[in-house]
Amino acid sequence: MKYSVALEVVPESEQMPGYFYAHVPSLGLTTHGLGSNGALEAAKDLVKLWIEEKRAHQEEARPAGELVLATIEV
Repeated sequence: MKYSVALEVVPESEQMPGYFYAHVPSLGLTTHGLGSNGALEAAKDLVKLWIEEKRAHQEEARPAGELVLATIEV
């Protein structure tokens, strides 16, 4: 299955230089990792665990919806 992942630089106030958040909006999951590649790997691991958990409870692992990413200024 394919899932869209949105990456976001962790703010300096979090004191984690070089880290990114990885959001999987269709599943409501968020993780983080060092650099964009680290964040994507962490997201992949988290989604795999999420799918395993769903299957262990005989629940359906819902497919990803379409992601449209936009930026607004306020």
